[in-house]
Amino acid sequence: MKRLPILVCFVFGLVWEGPLSAQTPPVYLIRQGDPNGIPKWYHGRQIAQVMGHQGAGWLERPEREVEEQPNKLIRSLRLKGDEVVADIGAGSGYYTFRFATKVPKGKVLAVEIQQEMLDLLSQRKQATGIKNVELVLGTEKDPAMGDSRVDLILMVDVYHEFNFPFEMIESMVKSLKPGGRIAFVEFRLEDPQVPIKLVHKMTEKQLRKEMLDHPRLAHDETIETLPWQHIIVFKKKGAPDQKGISSPR
Repeated sequence: MKRLPILVCFVFGLVWEGPLSAQTPPVYLIRQGDPNGIPKWYHGRQIAQVMGHQGAGWLERPEREVEEQPNKLIRSLRLKGDEVVADIGAGSGYYTFRFATKVPKGKVLAVEIQQEMLDLLSQRKQATGIKNVELVLGTEKDPAMGDSRVDLILMVDVYHEFNFPFEMIESMVKSLKPGGRIAFVEFRLEDPQVPIKLVHKMTEKQLRKEMLDHPRLAHDETIETLPWQHIIVFKKKGAPDQKGISSPR
């Protein structure tokens, strides 16, 4: 009987990749789908292909100012200026260096799994003279940011490409300070007028369903001020008291 779930998966052309419990990753299903995605599914969503470092130029296209309005995005997150902000999937640094100027007393962690992207970021950091950017090489399962040091984690059009979304978010939760936030910026799948490939779009409903796997996160707010994207914010439960000791909410 213990082998039955695996056999059932193969009957339907699927592969079981891990146990399902409150402490371990849920099942990832392996099957074909949209050619713009990989043959791996999570909570009914096909995971999209990752953009390689060869596409760095596309990240700096001038149209992004109109399509994404980065300054409006930054204002929406209401930074105080002394936070530690993590830019996950920082790419060429399009958002990294914008955020760095908004936290002059803080720091931006530019996190990438591709060394080639970090090399580009290093060159740009040197060229701009911006000091409060720290480059971090992560992995597909761990952004390697340390524990309880981050105030805000930013993911702009990145989460839907994670090969291991459960593991990545679990690691991010550990890196957040109590009361810290994760901001998912994703193209709206609800809007057929958004001219982005389907596997590179997400609905708010889908994202909120996936975050139920992380009981230490609570939905904080959804900001719909950008032309094509949601800003969906989750907060780590608990907040520091006056002595700096975290207490549950």
